[in-house]
Amino acid sequence: MKLARVIGRVVPSKIYKGLEGVPLLLIRPVAPDGSESGNSVVAADATRMAGPGELVSYEGGREAALALDPWFVPVDHAIVGIVDAVELKHLDRLQKTAEG
Repeated sequence: MKLARVIGRVVPSKIYKGLEGVPLLLIRPVAPDGSESGNSVVAADATRMAGPGELVSYEGGREAALALDPWFVPVDHAIVGIVDAVELKHLDRLQKTAEG
């Protein structure tokens, strides 16, 4: 799973059968420290409860398609949880390891 911040909603004029009623949200990936770390993507909200400004966990690829009911609908990303808190220990050591 990956972390992202919800930055908006997407309102389609038509939607694939099986995705009716599933909110589509615009999310921006974030690093564990909360900084932005990638391009924005559209994600189907499998929780049906996430909203703008919230920190969420999401999946991509086949796993995203399996997160929704009915499963295996054509999505690239799906929100699978709303994150209340992130605890990091030894962040300095993790950053040094990632930097080489």
